[in-house]
Amino acid sequence: MKHIFSILFLLVFLSCGNNEKETEVSIESQSQSHQEEVAISASQFESENMALVELSMQDFNQTITATGFIDVPPSSKASITTFMAGYIKNTPLLVGDEVRKGQLLVTLENPEFVELQQNYLEVSNQLAYLKSEFERQSTLYKENITSQKNYLKAESDYKSNLAHYNGLKQKLKMLNINLENVENGKTSTTINLYAPIAGSITKVNISNGSYVSASTEILEIVNTDHIHLELMVFEKDILKIRKEQPISFKVPEASDDIFNAEVYLVGTSIDPTNRTIKVHGHIEDDENSPFVTGMFVEAQIVTGASKGNAFPKGAVAEIEGDFYALVLEKQQDNYIFEKTKVEVGKQTEDFVEVLNIEDFRDKQVLAKDAFMLLSGGE
Repeated sequence: MKHIFSILFLLVFLSCGNNEKETEVSIESQSQSHQEEVAISASQFESENMALVELSMQDFNQTITATGFIDVPPSSKASITTFMAGYIKNTPLLVGDEVRKGQLLVTLENPEFVELQQNYLEVSNQLAYLKSEFERQSTLYKENITSQKNYLKAESDYKSNLAHYNGLKQKLKMLNINLENVENGKTSTTINLYAPIAGSITKVNISNGSYVSASTEILEIVNTDHIHLELMVFEKDILKIRKEQPISFKVPEASDDIFNAEVYLVGTSIDPTNRTIKVHGHIEDDENSPFVTGMFVEAQIVTGASKGNAFPKGAVAEIEGDFYALVLEKQQDNYIFEKTKVEVGKQTEDFVEVLNIEDFRDKQVLAKDAFMLLSGGE
């Protein structure tokens, strides 16, 4: 019986010893997982160019996010077409070529051009005779020598021929055919198309020998001297948009650089498909900008501004959904920082607004590398 009691006492003692050991390990682990202090040596602080900052007043803009693209005014874009079908005889231009206003772009060939010029010559020659006959009949009619019927027929023939003549004349002008050459008997099987604006070639839809019908787009010219932003703003935000509000934007596929513009026009109708309204923005120094039409942009339209106490972004670390900063507690041989929770408000590219300012008033925090140190200490 005495042996049984001793064994039971030993088992209870060992069991209690194990529980105490497990408890000590658990407490130690809990303490490590909630570490509140970070120590940095003076040499590390200096070698890594660390710095201390305090709360400072910063501007925080109220913005609306929008997307869109780079575009040009309708007057800066030209689609080159022909009024009559033909075959491409010559087109020396490629996409990217710069052209000046009035420069030869394309030469088209078609036998019908000759037929049109011949018709013009015939009508032109008849017109002189019909005009003379009309004037003669008019004089005879006034003197009661000829009948009204003859007079009216002469008038009708002359005016009908005159209308036909003027119509053919305008057609030849639209086709850039030299009327003086035609009237001198010099006809041509070709016509030339010229640049209506200066700019660069953005589309070439033909090649030598290809056939183009009337109104088919042959080339496109775009002048990028006056590019602008075409933004789409959602219906819920449009009442906050006003003319001359600042815009900051970037071309995410090209670079992270930020560019400036301002609201110039606000649309007055909503797209029923995506419930957005167009906002037209003028770009600063648009004549020297590096943009290409059609580039996708992400923009922030500034609708208001406020001030707030803030830290630099590098001083605030986000860990598991919460934000922290390292507050300087002691500075002797080492820098001792305490991890302190930050209630975050508005944010910009460089600063984070601090709402719980009493926790940081007159205190210094590490200006950068907060996330690296806190993540390493976790």
